[in-house]
Amino acid sequence: MIILGERFKKAIGVEGSFKDTVVPMINYCYTNIFLGGAGYIISMYFSIFLTRVVGLDIEFAGFITMVAVIWDGINDPIMGLITDRTRSRYGRHRAYLKRGIPFVFVSYILLWNSFGLDGEKHPYMTVAYFLFAYVLYKTAYTIIAVPHTAMLPELAPEYNKRTQYTSVSYIFNSCGMIPSYIILLILLAVFGFSDGLTRDAKAPFFVAGIVLAAMYSIAIYGTFKLVKEPSSLDMKNEPLDVKYVIKEYVDVFKSRSFRQYFCISFFWESARSFYSTTYIYYVTFLANMYRFYPLFNTFAGIFESAAFPLNYALTMKHGKKKCGTIVTPFMILGLGVALVVTASQPGTSKATFMLILMLVGTILYPFGMSGIGFVCNNVFPDLTDVDEMITGRRREGVVATCNTMVKQVTGGINTFIVTLILGGFGLDVNAETTEFVQQSDSAIFGIRLCVAIIPMILALISYILLRNFQMTKDDHTMIRAAIATKHKYGSVTLTDEEKDRCYVLTGHKLENTWLGKDNDESQGHTLDKDENGNYIILIEKEAEKKALLENA
Repeated sequence: MIILGERFKKAIGVEGSFKDTVVPMINYCYTNIFLGGAGYIISMYFSIFLTRVVGLDIEFAGFITMVAVIWDGINDPIMGLITDRTRSRYGRHRAYLKRGIPFVFVSYILLWNSFGLDGEKHPYMTVAYFLFAYVLYKTAYTIIAVPHTAMLPELAPEYNKRTQYTSVSYIFNSCGMIPSYIILLILLAVFGFSDGLTRDAKAPFFVAGIVLAAMYSIAIYGTFKLVKEPSSLDMKNEPLDVKYVIKEYVDVFKSRSFRQYFCISFFWESARSFYSTTYIYYVTFLANMYRFYPLFNTFAGIFESAAFPLNYALTMKHGKKKCGTIVTPFMILGLGVALVVTASQPGTSKATFMLILMLVGTILYPFGMSGIGFVCNNVFPDLTDVDEMITGRRREGVVATCNTMVKQVTGGINTFIVTLILGGFGLDVNAETTEFVQQSDSAIFGIRLCVAIIPMILALISYILLRNFQMTKDDHTMIRAAIATKHKYGSVTLTDEEKDRCYVLTGHKLENTWLGKDNDESQGHTLDKDENGNYIILIEKEAEKKALLENA
């Protein structure tokens, strides 16, 4: 174990003892088993579970998702403000992980159990029940995701350390996705539904819901139990009213860096949600290869995980932006492969060729998708520091909320749009999957539109925006040093070059930001460095933080 630990430590580029460096990262990332696994299973199976197993029309399934997402757009900002204003001996975020566990456990079980409801016989009752279950799950997800995401800038203030934390979280996302999928796959096989889903497939989903709910709850509790966070009992809060709440979230978008990030993440998440929502219909009805669905997902999981070492190495050597610009084109190429796949009579040479094409696309897409996903996960925590440079306050919860809202709201709305498009083009979700090519030409085109054409356009836009993203490692380190100096002395003096970089990142002249207001140039509080080029103020701040955590 010691040897493996040292190898892992070397792989992610950390210095110091395994206990003091890697173990805190692992403790923080236990919750990612839930964040990665729960959403992954929902994106793969929830829509087809509602349509083929429960018997709801595809438009009803989309409606459930849309309403739940609207609620998500309401509760996410609320949760962000709550965490930023929480006064507790546990800190601002940690306690909510424990409080959210009962909601996670109950909601995930309800989500996969219809209690005998039939979507054809009682559509409105069925919609009402699953709407309740999905809204409850979205609430549970918010209670966990927002505080957990908001913790990261405090736990890992340095640029490289944040990259290491998010890299380990990427691994734990896979640790949630792959076991979750395997558990469901095994249960479907045990209950006799490996070849296709029917109305009788309720039992495996119900059992899977119980098993996965327990696994996710244990993982979340692990983070709560093992992560340390400084007390926030001495924190002072601004008076809270509707005007203040609106201002908090409007102010986030005053940052040019955040606006750039938001657009990159929005178009990437839109491409991903269109593809993931349509994929099972693509495999089932367009390619007529549902029997290979487990194989395709296994390949996708393997190659998304396999991309991690490359993403990490590129990020550490060339920066976050470079990583995305190199890897993301493989995602677009994988989507292009989906355009040329057609159904073929099983046993023919054409069918074999199409299967190979499917496997190639299934490898390229997740491999490339991981690139820009890795970038978004790594860039987001840095935006908290840019926000503080403008406002003078640490607002991890508010910024984290905007981050999770991009993922949740975008994904949910696009799922609804996909169901409307597929329904409008005449897709019959209850068609038998054993026959060769059952869908109309228009339905096939609708699937191709949602699984390839639209995602390609969205991914290309995201890629172009990423190439124009401005923040570098040196920029982020300079920002942290300037903020620390301002907090300590009440004033900071920057060079003209440093002022220019601040303008590029914030979109504001320095004197119009908290960092530049009330500065006394005569005091000369410049950003001093030691002989190794490290900012002295950051070294001092790290020592202070370590002392606080030891006393927590």
